[in-house]
Amino acid sequence: MSGFGELHGLKNIKPRRQIEIAPYLVAKTETYKAEAGNPFQSGHDSKLTVGADGKIGITNDLILDFTINPDFGQVEADPSQVRIDGFQNFFDEKRPFFVESANIYNYQLTGSEAGGDYDADLLFYSRRIGSSPHGYPNLANGQYTKVPQNTPILGATKFSGKTKDGWSIGLLESVTQEVNAAIDDHGDRSKQAIEPLSNYFVSRVQKDYHGGTTQVGAILTGVNRANNLNNTLHDAAYSGGFDFAHFWKNRNWYIRGNAIFSNVRGSKEKITETQNAFEHLFQRTNASETNIDPNRTSLSGTGGTIRFGKIGGKSGAHGQIFKFETGLTYRSPELELNDIGFMLTANEINHFTWAGIQWQKQIGIFRQGRINYNHWAKWDFGGQFLYQAFNTNMHANFTNNWQIGSGLTWNTYEVSNNALRGGSSLRQAPSLGNFAYLSTDSRKKITMFLNTFFRWGLGKTSKSSNYNFTVRAQPSNAFNISVSTRYNNNWRKQDQFVDIVSYNSSSKYIVSEVKQKTLSYTLRLDYNVTPEFTIQYYGQPFITRPVYSNFGIVKDPLNKSYDARFSRFTSDQVKQTTNGNYAVDENRDGATDYTFNNPNFNFVQFRSNLVARWEYKPGSELYLVWSQGNTPDVGIESNAPLNNNLFTNLFDGQGRNIFLVKATYRLVR
Repeated sequence: MSGFGELHGLKNIKPRRQIEIAPYLVAKTETYKAEAGNPFQSGHDSKLTVGADGKIGITNDLILDFTINPDFGQVEADPSQVRIDGFQNFFDEKRPFFVESANIYNYQLTGSEAGGDYDADLLFYSRRIGSSPHGYPNLANGQYTKVPQNTPILGATKFSGKTKDGWSIGLLESVTQEVNAAIDDHGDRSKQAIEPLSNYFVSRVQKDYHGGTTQVGAILTGVNRANNLNNTLHDAAYSGGFDFAHFWKNRNWYIRGNAIFSNVRGSKEKITETQNAFEHLFQRTNASETNIDPNRTSLSGTGGTIRFGKIGGKSGAHGQIFKFETGLTYRSPELELNDIGFMLTANEINHFTWAGIQWQKQIGIFRQGRINYNHWAKWDFGGQFLYQAFNTNMHANFTNNWQIGSGLTWNTYEVSNNALRGGSSLRQAPSLGNFAYLSTDSRKKITMFLNTFFRWGLGKTSKSSNYNFTVRAQPSNAFNISVSTRYNNNWRKQDQFVDIVSYNSSSKYIVSEVKQKTLSYTLRLDYNVTPEFTIQYYGQPFITRPVYSNFGIVKDPLNKSYDARFSRFTSDQVKQTTNGNYAVDENRDGATDYTFNNPNFNFVQFRSNLVARWEYKPGSELYLVWSQGNTPDVGIESNAPLNNNLFTNLFDGQGRNIFLVKATYRLVR
């Protein structure tokens, strides 16, 4: 901050209310592999779209943004992600309308300095608006369908800003269209609704007192759906919260927290489904705190966080400052946020503590450095102890502006309520994890970054090795390019969930050993030909291959002995059938007792965007876009080397190409 400039002498500025409207026109053509006999897969589609974006300056501090039938074809594609642990993926928001003023609407449930999975939970996750349709049509033999990839946003408006009196205000309203899948039955056309007309609402307010040393705020969100489809979604979902922060002693000490609630409403079938969902698992066999009520038509839950810490203060003789934070965060079993928010799992009480010493003066070859300590503990609402871990990590900046860091985490105890998807909790092996990174001087024309992570399950029960290497180059002020590669190799001995089957009027939980290898490359290019004309490229080839083996069943899921928790099938108990699935003769009487599908898969995907942008008039833009996506069918399993398998299938003719021209014209009053 000491190097920042100051601007003086601005006087007699008269505020004016500015109104901007930017209508747009989009012409889009898609090409893809034609499918014989499918009238919806002719190999070519074209579409013309019109809409408008606008901005009205209500005051100097408060802005009203709106969009009608928005198009985000120029936005960078999401990176490929595949998880086999049951948890949902999180994708960053990149759409301009939702990115602007996003800080006002950001409401983390926790946001701890120690970090943890719970920090991903948000009361408002804008990617829920305009996401893929939730339903899929029921098709008979010989029928074909065309399903839109995204739910169109009819319109959205946003009123946000911060006043000179310390009020931060945010109001967001969005309506998404009813989505219908087209169905062809030997030439007869019909429609089937797969997403209802929906309304999303978010209101956020914060107030600063005493120069910002005290802050209080509140948030309220709502989702309402019309003509719900076969009870597949909640009719309505509401959430809200109150938050506060107070700083003292020159803002070096603080206490902050929040309290939140949720309420979802729907049919008996939908609320029962929510109780059984992965985030809740009321049906878990050893859960004393939950029970399924099939007659409920609503579900209400709560959550909250309290954090206390020190973030500054006087430094010692060598420039060292001691900092810390400790706190508690919880989500009740009934808390449900995923209609408009993001929540990995409910039914958790997490404790976290972080403490660190930071050196702000140069010591030898180090410009600055820090050492941290963390520990975590977790329980569910039944009082079951779920998790305990300890961590230490160190980071330093050298005098040549290189950076280095490393950390070690000792996970001494872990029980998962989600691993068996509604069966008993499953005890998992203790582990050690280590991360390390090294980055070169970011000011140079060429910079490099290397990050590694290794994890070892005690008793040789799991092993992970993950690598990430990035090179960035900036040959000129107007041009930069980066290339990165990631490689993950993860192995678990026996506790990977496969399936739930019924046998002798009881449920059997199939588990296995799994080896999953993942490889991806990412290329980014930015070239400012002129200040008004830019070219950007993003491309990512991606492959992941989990291979399951040594199948068995869960025997005693909470036993202290790892091997006693499972019973592996012998060679005479399980056989692979002609269709590739598995048949189990558990009692060895020569007859099949139950079957389960082959869980192996080989997922290959390529996504890219090439965007040329010309600002032909201030605020008026012309985009030329080429997007390519390809997810080829490479079979359940392949023994080819991962890299060879990736590039052999990457451009096999199944890809979908989108060519788009978008023109906007800015009108200002």
